[in-house]
Amino acid sequence: MSDPSWQSEDAPDPVQLGLFGWLLVLLRGLPLAILVFGGLLILLIIRLFERPLYGVRRPITPFISQFVCRNAFRILGVGLRSTGELMHERGAVVANHTSWLDIFALNARKRVYFVSKAEVANWPGIGWLARATGTVFIDRDRRKAREQTLIFEERLKAGHKLLFFPEGTSTDGLRVLPFKTTLFAAFFTEELRDFMYVQPVSVIFHAPVGQPDRFYGWWGDMDFGPHLLKTLGARRQGWVELIYHAPAKVSDFENRKVLAAHCEDAVRHAHTLARAS
Repeated sequence: MSDPSWQSEDAPDPVQLGLFGWLLVLLRGLPLAILVFGGLLILLIIRLFERPLYGVRRPITPFISQFVCRNAFRILGVGLRSTGELMHERGAVVANHTSWLDIFALNARKRVYFVSKAEVANWPGIGWLARATGTVFIDRDRRKAREQTLIFEERLKAGHKLLFFPEGTSTDGLRVLPFKTTLFAAFFTEELRDFMYVQPVSVIFHAPVGQPDRFYGWWGDMDFGPHLLKTLGARRQGWVELIYHAPAKVSDFENRKVLAAHCEDAVRHAHTLARAS
């Protein structure tokens, strides 16, 4: 059963572009489409050779994804800043979730593989990109828990950094929801616990000048299309801030609940301070 989406008490802000906004949609949207789908085509071609040679490991194609994500922000005009050291140990990354833009931001800074709910695989556009870039799709059916844990083990042992959004839903970007502890349980298996680390990351969106603080938020029943148009058509853009916290060694924690609480506290504290500054 999938997690319910977070809902705001206030309705989403209406999308109002105007003539200049639609011009920006064209000027940004066309290069962005060429970048994303051109990069996808190159990735798929290289993957034809990479898969039989390296199997689950991907020594080449993640660099293509990172190149696309970095330049997507340049095309959009959205600033991207980060602080903190990237984790070198094997393990996972956990972050708060505001928007589909999180995926571009986190992949632009670090080569990661996202963990997503199974239904995303069938979404037009986003689903295709997710499958091509090695996203791990999970089913909330408890009967498949062991099968999914084995997939996590295979990918983590191959050196992949798996990225989870423990809130289980995106928000308006003004808050951090309680972290769900279920997925943290996979880190405590005998095969993973002794070498596994988890790095918390705070993702903070700063709205364009004159726009509501939740400008980049994408939540509830909001459609992807209008949100994309609003982002493309913004006269001014804001910026995204990534704060990488110290990696936590799984074996130092008693259980998944304690580890999840530690990661949530780190993400929430930095998010609150950054939004207040």
